[in-house]
Amino acid sequence: MLDIASELSRWCAQGRDFAVATVVATSGSTPRRPGAALAVDAGGTAAGSVSGGCVEAAVYDLCRQALVTGESLLERFGYDEDDPFAVGLSCGGAIDVLVTPVRAGTPVAGTLAAALTAAAGGEAVALVRILDGPAGHALFVRPDGPPAGSLGGDVRLERAAAAQARAMLETGGTSTVRVGDGGVDDDGDGSRCGPGSTLLIETSVPPPRMIVFGAVDFAAALVRVGAFLGHRVTVCDARAVFATKERFPQADEVVVDWPHRYLDSQRLDRRAVLCVLTHDAKFDVPLLERALRLPVAYVGAMGSRRTHLERLRRLRAAGLTEAELARLRSPIGLDLGARTPEETALSIASEIVAERHGGTGRPLTSTRTPIHREPAALCRGGRPA
Repeated sequence: MLDIASELSRWCAQGRDFAVATVVATSGSTPRRPGAALAVDAGGTAAGSVSGGCVEAAVYDLCRQALVTGESLLERFGYDEDDPFAVGLSCGGAIDVLVTPVRAGTPVAGTLAAALTAAAGGEAVALVRILDGPAGHALFVRPDGPPAGSLGGDVRLERAAAAQARAMLETGGTSTVRVGDGGVDDDGDGSRCGPGSTLLIETSVPPPRMIVFGAVDFAAALVRVGAFLGHRVTVCDARAVFATKERFPQADEVVVDWPHRYLDSQRLDRRAVLCVLTHDAKFDVPLLERALRLPVAYVGAMGSRRTHLERLRRLRAAGLTEAELARLRSPIGLDLGARTPEETALSIASEIVAERHGGTGRPLTSTRTPIHREPAALCRGGRPA
């Protein structure tokens, strides 16, 4: 649902009734990940998507049905090679879709409206719904403060759900989580939870950071690609004559500062990407000494193989361990034969995407692994359903 927060927040503000279908789980090769959503209002207007088009019509009809009955339902769409007329995914995978009606003026509509508005505004929010319990409930969780809404009045379930949601907010994503089943409650008093529940937890987090160090021509191309991939992009360079907004109009911010000093001032999460293009030891070494000790997603540095070996010597002298040095992607990027700034930016972005999803960087024609990989478990303290 949070996948289309901007559109749905407008529908809520306009008092529309609608039904929303959300992908809650996937298996095999599928075009969309959990959290993808398709919504249909009472007038038949649709927003969003749950697949590459294979099952949209069938899901649209389920949304219209839910608007009439007022009841939620969970439907699986797969591939049936024995029935060529069956609705399913041509890619061979399967998706589970939760269809939920939302009536304007109900308490749950108010909870959803608050969560959708916050997500549309760029806040970090989580939305929790029960898959195997009573419908018509939702819990809206922020990183701090008490949650809003309800999961039916079960205080222990809501406490456990809020804890799971906050854990997932650290990295983002959507997942189903099993809580309860008689386990110890999260409040630390040793009490036991009741029967277990399967929760759908959706999160919406601000865009991941990409910091490009070095205001060079290659950086200008990388800024454009980073913005295209949905990053919040910062360019940082100590040289004011090069670090200007005019040279990097698509950057969210351009900072004039020593790279290592700027990095020390930032609070970065595990999705952050750091690209070091300065190609100058006086900038690179103190910067990488810090960057390689941070729990970020990616650290890459530009330079020839000779430059890389000299950089490693300096970093070892600065006290970095072999495990820390192994995190450095240098020379930066995948082997695409890139030469121009734009080709080099594509090479770097390809390595970042491969690192994020566990890709090999090899041509798909030479691999036998699934094209779409299952996302890693994002929650802690619970069991994936």
